[in-house]
Amino acid sequence: MRPAIAVRAVSGRRDLRRFVDYAYERNADDLHWVPPLRMSERERLMPAKNPFFAHAEVALLLAWRGDRIVGRIAAIDDHLHNRTHGDNVGMFGFFEAEDRDAALALLAEVERWARARGRAAVRGPVNPSLNESAGLLIDGFDTNPMLLMPHNPREYSSHIESAGYAKAKDLFAWLYDLHSGVPPVVQKLAERVRDRERIVVRRLEIAEFAREVERIRALYSAAWANNWGFVPPTGDEFGRLARELKPIFDPRCAVCAEVDGRMVACAVALPDINQALKGTDGRLFPRALIRLLLRNRYIDQVRLLLLGILPEYRPCGLYPLLLVELQRQLRATPYRRVEFSWVLEDNRDINQPAELAGAQCYKRYRIYEKAL
Repeated sequence: MRPAIAVRAVSGRRDLRRFVDYAYERNADDLHWVPPLRMSERERLMPAKNPFFAHAEVALLLAWRGDRIVGRIAAIDDHLHNRTHGDNVGMFGFFEAEDRDAALALLAEVERWARARGRAAVRGPVNPSLNESAGLLIDGFDTNPMLLMPHNPREYSSHIESAGYAKAKDLFAWLYDLHSGVPPVVQKLAERVRDRERIVVRRLEIAEFAREVERIRALYSAAWANNWGFVPPTGDEFGRLARELKPIFDPRCAVCAEVDGRMVACAVALPDINQALKGTDGRLFPRALIRLLLRNRYIDQVRLLLLGILPEYRPCGLYPLLLVELQRQLRATPYRRVEFSWVLEDNRDINQPAELAGAQCYKRYRIYEKAL
């Protein structure tokens, strides 16, 4: 008879290392799982390193079967989310489990934790919020995930659903071949917008990094304000992510549109560093670092992780213009594919232009929710 599962909170640096390392152990045999940098994963979970903790309580939990770890989960109470949406939900994230029993024990402990804080529902996975990594992969297991996108075993969805969770929202990832020609209808729409509006399209200036980051944060917060579940990132949160991603930023992968000097739209993609991280085990010892830098030249795809237009300029038809300009900038680069992700299933402003341009919806992620 197997020992009963005990769920205990992470306590101290040794437990934090166990929490981080379990994801690498659990997914070691998955050919499509890409190990993130362990150092970055630890810092995401440390209040001293991640400004998200300034407005959220987080409990990191480990499931034990005897003296062996069989799962992990984070219980999250994001006060800023609940204030922004007039909501009363707790969250879960960083979910991994060896089997259904471990999953049920972990989710039950999150629910107990959320009830103790007066929450009426639990939603997830978010890692630790929609501004970073979110959703459980439910379709598209046969390809590697791109930068900052999750990948998980197929059985996780049935584990979570068996605990009483149901779909709250699906998220799409679209894949677009950059060497395919721009459909004439999209090209015509882009040219019409350029001729009609006082639009100036330009690259982002890496030399003015801090200024550009703040302008993008302001646009991102305004453009996404009415999106389901969106919470504008604080300046410190957005700055942390920007600084972490700056070393891999390629100016050819970003474009913005301005009217009278004001940024009204932008499309920011990043090289898919996951192609270089594959096989490193997330450890950057000197030999692995050299290997990573050498493989960087072979990255041939990018992830479009930020696409936004100020609400008052959406009727102008700027989405086709941004996509056409981004493709033009990427035409002479080694990049062959771009992933648009993630996109809410009911976001017609992005899903329709993506489909019209010939992109393929090739992955689907799910956010679950359970009333308490």
